[in-house]
Parts: sequence; C-alpha cells; structure tokens
Amino acid sequence: MNTKSILAVAAFAAIASTGAYADEADSSQFAVKFEGNRTRAEVIAEASTVSATRSTEPAGSRVAAPLKSGTDVKVVRAQAAEAVRLGQISFGEARPL
Repeated sequence: MNTKSILAVAAFAAIASTGAYADEADSSQFAVKFEGNRTRAEVIAEASTVSATRSTEPAGSRVAAPLKSGTDVKVVRAQAAEAVRLGQISFGEARPL
C-alpha cells in the first residue's frame, strides 16, 4: 500500500471510531418554564423608559472633537517639505541604523 492509501484508511478509521450522539427530538432541554411576577404593562413601561435613556453609541467609539487651529494647511505642508529637503525629518521608508 502506498502512503495515500494508508492515510486515507487511518482518517476513515478515526472518523468511524467517534460515535454519534443524539438527544431528544422535541428539544425538551431548551424548554424552560418561567413565571414572572410583573404585569405586561410594567414590562412595557420599563422598556419605553430604557429606550429613551439609552445611548445608541457603542462604548469606546467616541471621537474627539477637531482642534481649532489658526495655521493654514498650505503653510504646514510647505514647512514639512522644507524640513524634508533640509534632512530634518526622514522621507519614505526608514533606514536601518
């Protein structure tokens, strides 16, 4: 037998050795009996107040307000280009030291 056949037989044996487990067909394990002591009107009133007071913004997703600056964008770009030309800041990929 070649290696592929041996591996195929071993894989089939491993799959066949695991047993199949079945449970009740009526899903009885999911049926939970629950008795509440609140009325339907109380639940509806609470649900309406929760939706009015809850924020739809996910936690941690708040973005900081943009900062006010008196500097023009063209001036900043010109200063950056000048710094690159003078070698004060690196340009492109970082070189190993």
